[in-house]
Amino acid sequence: MDPNFWHHRWEKNEIAFHEGKPNALLVQYLNELSLAKGRRIFLPLCGKTRDISWLLSNGYRVAGAELSQLAIEQLFMDLGLQPDISGAGQVQQWSAQHIDIFVGDIFGLSRPMLGPVDAVYDRAALVAMPDTMRPQYTAHLAELTKKAPQLLICYQYDQRVMEGPPFSISHEEVNHHYRGIYDLRLLASADVPGGLKGKCPAKEHIWLLRSR
Repeated sequence: MDPNFWHHRWEKNEIAFHEGKPNALLVQYLNELSLAKGRRIFLPLCGKTRDISWLLSNGYRVAGAELSQLAIEQLFMDLGLQPDISGAGQVQQWSAQHIDIFVGDIFGLSRPMLGPVDAVYDRAALVAMPDTMRPQYTAHLAELTKKAPQLLICYQYDQRVMEGPPFSISHEEVNHHYRGIYDLRLLASADVPGGLKGKCPAKEHIWLLRSR
């Protein structure tokens, strides 16, 4: 995916993928990760998701990666936080109490830059990657987070009806990318109200991934 695609989406405010409230599946199933308060959760391609505010308000620390600086400016504004900004290799680190966001290409983020994380919550990253990039992304994420347990949210729909992103990710593809690294459990599936972008029926799936 050309980075300019995402920069243009944010500049034009074409961000239908942004939910105006915490994701219902996250709220319902976060306890499946068995995380104590104060643990650090990594959100790849996080945008300005309301999930971050919800996680912080529930006592967790948050780390994120996001290509768009505009998205992160809006995130910190929404949170009412003034970030400390520093260079971190190919990315910038925006930090405040209990939150660190790395602004730039996620493939330029390394494990030493990110630091230890206790879990991953991927609602927007795998589904944003074209199929040619997903093997690289899933391998990078596992290395980056030292195979931390993960909640993964995917959409499944008829890709012939609508082009991604978000792309349709089948159960078979989730297994293809992750079964060699994690034990997988499908926690729930739900119909997307009104269809995906109002264009076609779709299901939203949430998976629990734990290192073998």
